[in-house]
Amino acid sequence: MIRGLVEISVRIKNGMKRKLAASPNVIKTLGFFHRPENGEAATWVKKISRWILKHYPEVKIAEKKPDCLLVLGGDGSFLEAARRYQKQNPIILGLNLGRVGFLASIREPKKFLKGLNQFLMGGFNVSERIMLEATVLRKGKIVWRSYSLNDVVAHNLLGVSEIEVSIEHHPIQYIRGTGVMVATATGSTAYNLSAHGPIVMPSIKCLIVNELLDHNIPTPSIVVDSAEKIRIKIIDFRKHGLLALAKNKKPVDVILSSDGENIFPLAEGDIVTVKSSPRLVRFAELEKNYFLKSLQEKFAFK
Repeated sequence: MIRGLVEISVRIKNGMKRKLAASPNVIKTLGFFHRPENGEAATWVKKISRWILKHYPEVKIAEKKPDCLLVLGGDGSFLEAARRYQKQNPIILGLNLGRVGFLASIREPKKFLKGLNQFLMGGFNVSERIMLEATVLRKGKIVWRSYSLNDVVAHNLLGVSEIEVSIEHHPIQYIRGTGVMVATATGSTAYNLSAHGPIVMPSIKCLIVNELLDHNIPTPSIVVDSAEKIRIKIIDFRKHGLLALAKNKKPVDVILSSDGENIFPLAEGDIVTVKSSPRLVRFAELEKNYFLKSLQEKFAFK
């Protein structure tokens, strides 16, 4: 966790108190990310750019290698930004324009500018999150590789698959059902939660193995250290051939999805290896116990 060390207070025109952080955590360049079809996000980019030029002229808007990336949209936009900018590793400040906003640093548009002011003054913590690296081994060769922030899912779209899951060559699950998921702590509140998996605080670096609709006696979800390597073997499934991938029209029955977007068709005998990536994603948090407050809001706890 990183936080500004020394602060000098001044007043700016709109009445908000500005603190010039004399620490290594000063933001010098800032970039924007949103999906092209999101008109509301594009409007906010213009508004925020004008606001920064007026109140923080020393902060430059940069398209390449920014210190901070402002992501405007829903959780899907945040996941895409994390994957796309993982090599550059900026601090990600999420501004929620979607429905859930679990990954957002600021969830209400009316608080965007106030939150940005706090952020640029150095009033934030950095939460480091692990990413997953998944590879598919087919006949001894790697045929696909993907990175994800939330989860990797092997999923039979219309039927039942036989799947063996092992950790460091120790079998832990034999599934005859819809599939299996490996999620991060960040992804524990996404698909994993819908599949009745455990909620894990995002500061905990771990992997969650969660079976999907097993026809055998259900196996509980397993939380393992992030240093472990998960091995998923696709043993067998019935070929229906009723669905096809849009890009090549080839029939598909079992898929591997990365954060619900990157899709790869699986075949019998494929071995999927999932491990934590050496790259960490850095999210800005503006308030203490932000994750617990998010849970309180989501489940309407009083």
